[in-house]
Amino acid sequence: MKIEQKAWTRAKGWSGHSRPAFQEKTQLVIVFAATECLKKKTFLEDVRKMHPEAHLFGCSTAGEICGTSVLDDSIVTTAIHFEKTEIAGARITLNGVSSSFDAGSMLAQSIKREDLRHVFVLSDGLGVNGSDLVNGLAQALPEGVTITGGLAGNGDRFEETYVFWDDLPSQNTLAILGFYGDHLKIGYGSMGGWDPFGPERVITKSKENLLYELDGQCALETYKKYLGAHAAGLPATGLLFPLSIRTKNGETGIVRTILSVNEKEKSMTFAGDVPEGAYARFMKANFERLIDGSSGAALRCHEMMNAKAPDLAILISCVGRKLVLKQRIEEEVEAVRDVLGGDATLTGFYSYGEISPFVKGAPCALHNQTMTITTLTEI
Repeated sequence: MKIEQKAWTRAKGWSGHSRPAFQEKTQLVIVFAATECLKKKTFLEDVRKMHPEAHLFGCSTAGEICGTSVLDDSIVTTAIHFEKTEIAGARITLNGVSSSFDAGSMLAQSIKREDLRHVFVLSDGLGVNGSDLVNGLAQALPEGVTITGGLAGNGDRFEETYVFWDDLPSQNTLAILGFYGDHLKIGYGSMGGWDPFGPERVITKSKENLLYELDGQCALETYKKYLGAHAAGLPATGLLFPLSIRTKNGETGIVRTILSVNEKEKSMTFAGDVPEGAYARFMKANFERLIDGSSGAALRCHEMMNAKAPDLAILISCVGRKLVLKQRIEEEVEAVRDVLGGDATLTGFYSYGEISPFVKGAPCALHNQTMTITTLTEI
């Protein structure tokens, strides 16, 4: 596997080494970019000129990762030449949140299945039920095929997100990238680092990813009481206080963050399911534990790779972590670098949701407020 990485910023324009001979052999360019950059066709035209034969795959973000740098209002491209691995991809349009399961199933069936080993998925970050999307994918994919990916972002604005595969970036879009053959080694890991506080509450009224009541009381009003002065900034400030959701005793909680609030209906929309009867608990940030969570995710990848340094690591971290860590945000990326070593190319983005199993052998799930890493190397 050969990799070339470039970045565009307003201050420097395009930067990064260009090798013409490599460009002709590139099969894939992964593109993570700010929403406003993707809306300008000229930027992707530049990428297409640099890699005319490659598939273009990417999404809008809430921050771009390039090496150990976390950028805003930029474009990060990672061009890849696979020596032994075949890839295939596709995109479909999402027809509303209620169609998320069927869309996941259709997406899984849109690429060939023979010799498929792993899929990486990018989804619209607002008009989707991420839990249903993942369940639809998992049901339709062959047994043993693993899934990772994430939900596109739009800074902390929650207004519009874009995804693309070999086409112009568009809203309400899902895209899938499949990896084929036995020569590609895949690792993955996902960890959080948030501390629970306050009592555990029962979800007494909800519908899929819409939450109405906790312990028989209006969930939105309860949430606002906990947020205090932060309540005026909803939904963005809700990223600072996610919910941990569990359905069974002893079960590892799934973290959920708010995508939007409806004052008229007194409801909150989350990125994934918040089922009735489940237990919910408020969470808050712990700086050191967030950094430790990033290290932990990298360690899980490292173990799956049998301590072999990967060629590429795709980091998807939640926008909520970025808002909490602020000027310390690059520390979580540096923590990943410390574990994976200096030879791995790091790319990625800050998202509205992360898709991955927690650990090897666990079912895939939608997460929020985690650092989720996918590592790749050819053998």
